[in-house]
Amino acid sequence: MRLFSTSSSPKPNFPLFSPSQNPKRSTSKTIPPFKTRLPSPSFLSLPPCTANNSPPFPVLDQEADREDSLEPKQDTFKKVLVVRRPVMDVSGEENDDGSEDGEAEGDDVISKPSGIDAGLEEFAKKMPLFEPERGESGGTLEKPLAVNLDLSLYKARVLARKYRYEEAEKILEKCIYYWPEDGRSYVTLGKILSKQAKRTEARAVYERGCQATQGENPYIWQCWAVLENKMGNIRRARELFDAATVADKRHIAAWHGWAVLELKQGNVKKARHLLAKGLKFCGGNEYVYQTLALLEAKANRYEQARYLFRQATKCNPKSCASWLAWAQLEVQQENNRAARLLFEKAVQASPKNRFAWHVWGVFEANIGNVDMGRKLLKIGHALNPRDPVLLQSLALLEYKHSTANLARVLFRRASELDPRHQPVWIAWGWMEWKEGNISTARELYQRALSIDSTTESAARCLQAWGVLEQRAGNLSAARRLFRSSLNINSQSYVTWMTWAALEEDQGNSVRAEEIRNLYFQQRTEVVDDASWVMGFLDVIDPALDSIKRLLNLDQGLINKAREPSKDAESIEDGAEEPFLTTLGLNDGNDIGYGSRFDLNAFIKDKLSLDPSKLDLLMENSGNSSPKRVTSPRRMWRSQNRTTMTLP
Repeated sequence: MRLFSTSSSPKPNFPLFSPSQNPKRSTSKTIPPFKTRLPSPSFLSLPPCTANNSPPFPVLDQEADREDSLEPKQDTFKKVLVVRRPVMDVSGEENDDGSEDGEAEGDDVISKPSGIDAGLEEFAKKMPLFEPERGESGGTLEKPLAVNLDLSLYKARVLARKYRYEEAEKILEKCIYYWPEDGRSYVTLGKILSKQAKRTEARAVYERGCQATQGENPYIWQCWAVLENKMGNIRRARELFDAATVADKRHIAAWHGWAVLELKQGNVKKARHLLAKGLKFCGGNEYVYQTLALLEAKANRYEQARYLFRQATKCNPKSCASWLAWAQLEVQQENNRAARLLFEKAVQASPKNRFAWHVWGVFEANIGNVDMGRKLLKIGHALNPRDPVLLQSLALLEYKHSTANLARVLFRRASELDPRHQPVWIAWGWMEWKEGNISTARELYQRALSIDSTTESAARCLQAWGVLEQRAGNLSAARRLFRSSLNINSQSYVTWMTWAALEEDQGNSVRAEEIRNLYFQQRTEVVDDASWVMGFLDVIDPALDSIKRLLNLDQGLINKAREPSKDAESIEDGAEEPFLTTLGLNDGNDIGYGSRFDLNAFIKDKLSLDPSKLDLLMENSGNSSPKRVTSPRRMWRSQNRTTMTLP
């Protein structure tokens, strides 16, 4: 049955109601924009309609108007359906004939819309139904491409290296705003804040990052744990390391950091267990092997330590830290030639590493090669002009073998590079005390303590200051300083014995003995299980025979290897070669016996530094900005690119 038959008028889809239907259920249907009144179903009757006699208005409205006079009560008009449809064209094309408006004006009950309806109607006229271009020109900002995140993070790291922390922080905040689910922004920002000693802000950043990533990013947990460890919250740090391993059991940094924390607390067995778990879940890692090797060296199991160092360098031949740690082991064993070979491997693995040049320079200076040590420290400073430690060691070297004035110049330059580096102020104060400038030394010690009075460096500063007051005759001040130093680090053997010597010199032998007994009573004695070593080595290397050949060496060979003297020039070829073979340095891939490492050619080819102009570089770095010294790095990069293109 059709309600409309006029061919000229549009044919809206209007639902038909049967007498059994409830008109309330038809509100969800599509109804044309006519205001209609539906009486009760008992009065509804529809005459037959044809295409010729169909009126221009809906028949339903006409029947409803005709039944108005027959309806005795007004209750029927309570069931009124006011149906609206969004106007696609607000120009009023449908109202040109005026028929619909005329009907609305003639109906007093329905034609007057409420204030809310009129407001909505005006609002609908102003707002189009669909505008896809409004999202681009509206107030919401469009999210940048993902490649901008990588570029921004790189730029922030570069700015942080140049100590432009504020600019880096602004960039990282924008990265967090646009990519809150990426954990790299939180990690980088937290590290930058930690470098500025803003630990509370860094903690808040890490906490916000864990919430944004829903606790699934192990890097944020691990960095947060390291921060809590530095702040002295050991229990909280353990919980955070545990959370990092739960988030990703293959995150080796969490296992290693947790193990180092336990080592500092004296829990060696727990640390070994954590390192073994790290190797189990993550495979071979140079840092884990290196830490295990240091444990073996501390327990005087040097052959096991050498084997583990060898494993570390196999995992990553470019690991400068592993080569340096191995070299320091040989320095302790007075194997100077082997140590020098390992230092050469370290600088070849990382030519710009400041630790490699610093440790090697101090080693050469300690064994009597002062010129070589000075040269190495100058090379390190030329490559790392912003590092105060190199200048500090060079200042001490110049004070010992040159003049105090030159040392003062270097100390002042180091303090200007990093005013918050406590060892620089402590070393400078020690030099002034040796020169007899007591008041200057006190000021420098006070400056070091004003930076942070709770660190290990502060404990050493208090101990040195106590010795100064003791020599000056201020015994009560010296005792207070020694006590304050022990409150920070109660395991310092030097501080306890210095205090006991003070009491012994004053004739208080009983008090001196009490102080010695206090040290032995409160010291933390670390007990290590030697039987664990063989079981661990069996796990990491199934070749048991080769391990036994390495560890069960002939005692005569070991004694023969320890015969060489401290002077490298007096080492005989026959006595040194078996020991180098034991170290694993005499194979085809490594630097073996008889290596001729040309330092001058190395720094000239790889680092674009002229060995004859190192003193000039030192003077220029003191007079001008250290940023100019970075030109050799750019020259090195450009030279590498040129070499790759040449035949």
